[in-house]
Amino acid sequence: MIGAYNILTCTQIYLGDIGTARQYIMRGVQIWRSGSVEAHAGELESHVTVCLGLAALSEWYFGDIASCQAGITELISFTRKLNDSNARAAALFMAALVGNFERDPVQVERVASDLIELSTIQNFAHWLAQATVLRGWAHSALGQITEGILQTEDGIEEYRRTGSTIDLPYLLSLKAEALHLADRSVEALETIREAERLAERSEARYWCAELHRLRGVFLAAMGADEPQIETSFQAALRTAKEQKSISLERRAEATYAEYRRQKANGPGRRGFRLPLW
Repeated sequence: MIGAYNILTCTQIYLGDIGTARQYIMRGVQIWRSGSVEAHAGELESHVTVCLGLAALSEWYFGDIASCQAGITELISFTRKLNDSNARAAALFMAALVGNFERDPVQVERVASDLIELSTIQNFAHWLAQATVLRGWAHSALGQITEGILQTEDGIEEYRRTGSTIDLPYLLSLKAEALHLADRSVEALETIREAERLAERSEARYWCAELHRLRGVFLAAMGADEPQIETSFQAALRTAKEQKSISLERRAEATYAEYRRQKANGPGRRGFRLPLW
């Protein structure tokens, strides 16, 4: 039952229906908390690990950051006791993901490095690729921009080699942020547009609000026409509201408000310097 709720939750998250996803995963959490389920090392996929991780992510989307962080702490502790390498890798990935969502490059660098070490030892190609991208983003955010861009590119290439595509829109957004930090906003915009095309094709919509917001940031930096910028930010707000993603809605509102403030103070013909987060 927990495994079934995990699948339903993942499906709804990728489709962008965060509200329904949260309802499903909380049912899985209730089953786990009832004490009627035992978790064992060696499962192909630890249903409890995935359940706790998805529950933490859903709390982040709903803006309950404290519950999200508590959930990640519980998840890490649980997988240490389980002593299962794949479950441990999944937990580290969730922790790095939340660190990125919360824009904490120090945490992301630390956790992603641990995940890279574990994945290298265990030959976990999927986790290794995503951890490489996340660490590249962290290095870029911490000022090691050239190295960070190269890592994001290497990680995305390795991810493609696994045959996976569904998380490419999210991973490409991290590369785009790194490019923007290097004052390569034209390339960053091209990368975001590729991410949007892939999201449209795969229907993986969980990061679409952020893709719209970043498109607006990059267009503003390039001094693009105001209607294009306005359309991007409005799409970010609309998408976040439709998906019931409170955290992404807040982020879009903050960026849009800063854009309007800068626009009111000057023509912005040379572009706007909007924060990435």
